[in-house]
Amino acid sequence: MKATLYRADLRYPHLQLFTAASGSVAGLDELYLLLEEKSVSGLGEVRINIAYLNGYSAEVVLSDVIRTLRSLDLQQSASDLLLTLETQLADCLAPSRMLFDMALHDLIARQQGVTVAQLIGSDFPQPVCYATNQTLFWSSQERMLSQATAYMERGFSHLKLRVGIGSWVEDLDRLSALRRRFGNEVHLSADANGQWQPEQARSNLLALQKFELSYLEQPISDENAHYYPQLAEASPVPLMLDESMSSEADLARILALEGKVWAHIKLVKMGGIAPAVRAARRLNAAGIPFMIGQMNEGAAATAAALHVAHACQPAHAELYGADGLGNDPVSGLTYHQGLVSSRGSSGLGVEFNPAHAELIQTFSS
Repeated sequence: MKATLYRADLRYPHLQLFTAASGSVAGLDELYLLLEEKSVSGLGEVRINIAYLNGYSAEVVLSDVIRTLRSLDLQQSASDLLLTLETQLADCLAPSRMLFDMALHDLIARQQGVTVAQLIGSDFPQPVCYATNQTLFWSSQERMLSQATAYMERGFSHLKLRVGIGSWVEDLDRLSALRRRFGNEVHLSADANGQWQPEQARSNLLALQKFELSYLEQPISDENAHYYPQLAEASPVPLMLDESMSSEADLARILALEGKVWAHIKLVKMGGIAPAVRAARRLNAAGIPFMIGQMNEGAAATAAALHVAHACQPAHAELYGADGLGNDPVSGLTYHQGLVSSRGSSGLGVEFNPAHAELIQTFSS
């Protein structure tokens, strides 16, 4: 097997990323892993400038991936490697595991002539598509309303407002403006990115009742996660955990709360497609609502989350990451009438153009 590593800096020409957790983000620093076996290729992608989520700098993740590629036995078949991947990569960072896991799933699905969704057990109709929300990042209220209007006109009626950046009064004003503009045509949610203190969160959640939010994401920081049982009891708004849903231990805690809080599953936190699917199936079996989501990422990583959503049918999906990117080396995703779709009939349904990325290194068996 041959492995080639690429890197690209992706930009949104008409969108500024800004959340309470990340601050202003200029672009997406993406790694791509192309695995080739007997003339068939599989693609992995992971965003590496997300230290605000996982604490790992881009260069630390890149070094971890290169170290893994140098030590991994690439004479193994793709199928054998995927079966033992989590054991072999047990000491690797979650973003590195995601990169390898995703490339192997894409490669094996293409070898078998099926989609990744089918490979992981989906028996839902093709093509692979799913309804997604869109997020409203921090900006002026005028800009926010303009962006919301554009999304609604394109059929995206599930909007998530980023809060916890300005004042609480500003957050309430923005939610009020969205309800005045769109009424009940819009399904609103909000994400505080862990910025509230527990007592503040309790009063804020009570104040949010009038906006009829679908959910409030990560009201308090992960270090205050032990407050979630009592906070969930008092909240009139469903609570969803993102930063506090990053491991098997986090999943066990959510399952123990028996639906009092929901989960936001991201491949980059769980370490790839396989662990994300396992977590989703455990939540489904327990009857606990969850979301399959992602960071803002390019089309390949977005497609991976899309295929997981198609297979696992979550209550919510956050798959907007590739929408509006101006220089993505990956093509094949479309956004239309509230849906994201991959058009290809095998693998992730996307295609990679290496001419639009920077070659880092090639590794071979």
